[in-house]
Amino acid sequence: MTPTDPTPSLRSAAGPVGRPVRRTVPVALAACLLASAAAAPAASAAVERPVAERSPAAGAGWSEDQWGDDDTREDEDASRTGAWVAGADLGSMVSITRRTGAQQVWAQVDPRDPSAHLTGAGVGVALLDTGVAPVEGMSAPGKLVHGPDLSFESQAEGTRHVDGYGHGTHMAGIIAGRDGAVVPGGEADPRRFVGMAPGATLVSLKVGAADGGADVTQVIAAIDWVVAHRADHDVRVLNLSYGLDSVQPSTLDPLAHAVENAWRAGIVVVAAAGNDGEDGATRLTMPAVDPFVLAVGSSDHHGSSDPAATTVGSWTNDGTDERRPDLLAPGKSVVSLRVPGSLADVQHPEGLVTGDASGRLFRGTGTSQSAAVVSGAAALLLQADPTLTPDQVKNALVRSADRLPGSDDPTQGAGELDVDGAYALVAVGDVGPAVQQSFAPSTGLGSLDAARAGSHVVDPDDGVVLTGEQDVFGEPWDAAAWAQASSAGTAWDGGTWRGSTWTGDGWEGTSWLGTTWASADWTRRSWSGADWSRRSWSTDDFSRRSWSSDDFSRRSWSADSFSRRSWSTGTWEPQPSW
Repeated sequence: MTPTDPTPSLRSAAGPVGRPVRRTVPVALAACLLASAAAAPAASAAVERPVAERSPAAGAGWSEDQWGDDDTREDEDASRTGAWVAGADLGSMVSITRRTGAQQVWAQVDPRDPSAHLTGAGVGVALLDTGVAPVEGMSAPGKLVHGPDLSFESQAEGTRHVDGYGHGTHMAGIIAGRDGAVVPGGEADPRRFVGMAPGATLVSLKVGAADGGADVTQVIAAIDWVVAHRADHDVRVLNLSYGLDSVQPSTLDPLAHAVENAWRAGIVVVAAAGNDGEDGATRLTMPAVDPFVLAVGSSDHHGSSDPAATTVGSWTNDGTDERRPDLLAPGKSVVSLRVPGSLADVQHPEGLVTGDASGRLFRGTGTSQSAAVVSGAAALLLQADPTLTPDQVKNALVRSADRLPGSDDPTQGAGELDVDGAYALVAVGDVGPAVQQSFAPSTGLGSLDAARAGSHVVDPDDGVVLTGEQDVFGEPWDAAAWAQASSAGTAWDGGTWRGSTWTGDGWEGTSWLGTTWASADWTRRSWSGADWSRRSWSTDDFSRRSWSSDDFSRRSWSADSFSRRSWSTGTWEPQPSW
């Protein structure tokens, strides 16, 4: 397979529109994370990476990805006949699944069931995000399961589990979307929407509210819940299109400890590298910086299907010599499922796909989308061989990645995703049975507030900031006790986490039961169920609120933490230097 990024952006015969903007990125080879993985060639000189012309940041959200961002005119090229043609759009899932080799994997027979093909069937993918809306593509029976809603919107029936922001549904479609009209064996039909692993079950844990607001303790609690309940829906993959700027070593950081516990429990953790690359050399965000997990950056096709045109997406965090992205995946102007009336939808009409008469689709750019692509790829491999360990899955994906032609940019890691190549390794058992990562593990004994990295939620009524060593209920953070329980998989007891009742204590159909939250001391007021119910959590209301200590663009689950790219509506403005 040859690498290629599905992304739409104004295309011309000469390539991207506008005067080229380039910056110099210091390069040094990152150490290979897996002993058997192919090392990237060393480089001592600087690498020049093309940088998209950028508009001033506006808004915030999960990963600060860019809604719309069609600067290579994919819409225009794919809608020349009036109707949008998915196969002519480099950002469509049809193009992405073809270019990453997923369609070739779908054609393979399941070695345990000759009547089935490899679509991710039997594999659960947990998605910690802003919830998932039951739109077409995610509404088929058994496709979507709702784990506990741990977000600030869990206290009202109308907002529980659903996606008021639009980010989580976009990721879910990329990972495991499947239109109800798709018949077995017809997954490659360009008339239908299909994600990377259309047979997988998507287990959604909502932690981000309609503006993306969430505290790191909600994320940690959600990861602990996935570990404790991984057998309920055979969860083998965890997608975190999320990141914080923690400068605390991963050997101490609580979020790093949580993801490592998931990894040791047999769950492949896929994390977005971050979208701050255009701001200069930037380390990977937490938890992608943790060396155990799969850190994913973006590739950018620049409007061309020629692999030679593909580069590292300029928004991707460079990382450092000690830790780079493990690999890249398409992340430019990716077309996935839309949530009508969501915050992203209302504020960013440029995300709509021209010529899409159904109005079901929406564009987004960022390492969030790239991480979702890799999560789907991991699910395909795990159906092919359920005995694979997370280390073996990482090994296969890294070893099979395609180096970018003519590029020695170390931010590409091993290169661009080639899941068909990874499957070829798995099919013949060439996955390194003794492969085991040997990095220093995280103790989780670091500071909780340092893990927040300056991203604090704020009571929108009285402005009280959640800060210090306490969780969203104001409970003191006992790092040693939590770390021990998290490692043992016992941090949750029914609907109780660390002694506080966060949610219900069991399943009701395909959804985990909710509950009424008790008061939280940090707010200086009662956060009782009655009080939560009286609040308005609508999209419009959220667009006027601030769930951050300073402004909308610096919220925990927003532009600054969810992959970090502007979701603005303006045209790209040239930047004088980077």
